[in-house]
Amino acid sequence: MWQGDAAVKLVVNLGKIKELRKASKLSLNDMSKQLGFKSPNGYFYLETGKTKISAEMLANIALILNVPIDDLFMEVESKP
Repeated sequence: MWQGDAAVKLVVNLGKIKELRKASKLSLNDMSKQLGFKSPNGYFYLETGKTKISAEMLANIALILNVPIDDLFMEVESKP
């Protein structure tokens, strides 16, 4: 995607996911259970960027947080 002279790409906004989770009063353990992880670490690694989030997982996170999946992305400038 191009915006003016700079290339712009969409990336998952991990900070927003964390904010939305906390606003929904969901703990790491709550999210882990709802997403099928055996321990909170599985989800924690996603939310902190240690593990990449698959498209399917991101869609499930959006459903749990009751937001459109588009809300979980942010635009960042990339070097051409």
